[in-house]
Amino acid sequence: MKTLSNAIEHAWYHGAIWYWPFLVILWPLSILFRCMTRLRRIVLQGIVLQGKHAALPVPVVVIGNISVGGTGKTPLLCEIAIQLSARGKRAGIISRGYGGSYDGEAYLLQSTDQAARVGDEPLLMAQLTGCPVVIGHDRYAAAKFLLQNTQVDIILSDDGLQHYALPRTVEIAVLDAARGTGNGFCLPAGPLREAVSRLDGVDFVVVNGDASTVFQKEQLVTKLAPEKWIAVASRQALALDMFCAGTQVHAVAGIGNPQRFFASLRDMGLHVIEHVFPDHHAYSPSDLLFPDALPVVMTEKDAVKCVEFAKENCYALRVKMTLPAFWVSRLLDKVEDNFRRET
Repeated sequence: MKTLSNAIEHAWYHGAIWYWPFLVILWPLSILFRCMTRLRRIVLQGIVLQGKHAALPVPVVVIGNISVGGTGKTPLLCEIAIQLSARGKRAGIISRGYGGSYDGEAYLLQSTDQAARVGDEPLLMAQLTGCPVVIGHDRYAAAKFLLQNTQVDIILSDDGLQHYALPRTVEIAVLDAARGTGNGFCLPAGPLREAVSRLDGVDFVVVNGDASTVFQKEQLVTKLAPEKWIAVASRQALALDMFCAGTQVHAVAGIGNPQRFFASLRDMGLHVIEHVFPDHHAYSPSDLLFPDALPVVMTEKDAVKCVEFAKENCYALRVKMTLPAFWVSRLLDKVEDNFRRET
């Protein structure tokens, strides 16, 4: 299964000639998928336009992507929430809660919740931002529940770019600079949830990494940067330089783009032994046990699922996505302008 997954990923992002027969076979399915997503978009947008989903009384900012796999949208959303709070805004967050066992109606996260129930990303967002977070498969219902049970004046939607039944004020699409839009095909021949032309309709494109491609004028190129280490068991913050250059570590990753995490560790001078798990993997104690005493490092998204059984040699790398003040101001201006036109 892992070999097939690697082959598909290489076909999506590297495009070597020996993968062409594979792509030719899947191309008709990609055309069908693209048509179905387009039809779905028209139908769901019609629901909003017909007033079946009443406009929400506060602005909604959707942070998502048009491709599968990790792009950095969760760190971006967290930093936007933190920046908004610093400017006096009361932000609330809605999320699908993917990876958690909870499958009921909209639910407001509590301090006692665990990732296994509410999902790793929602729990991490709540911890890092201090903002109220509501999960639910229906993001419109989640937004209404958030407004009914908290006092917020702006809603941030984690993902949901394709959840068209949710009225939105501003859309932000996040791209990974190294992967971009891959081979440009929709699923399953490529990594795209929607056609590349979808980027023409969003308000902002944020590129995570060093980008040479210009997608539109409202584009911000930034990158994730390591900030500190967190002891998983105790949640104690530790210095970023606590490991000497050349230190060998076991690196576990159950995220959408584990190679980006491994590359950042190598950039810090660490010697990495890779352990890849599926995205949103439900960790067990055995996943972190190795026949040596080397440090075990992971992302914070992984760490929220390992707190109860992590040993003293387990550390999470906290990363930060830097947002220039001018861009945050531009975002707020766009939110206010668009919301004013909506109302």
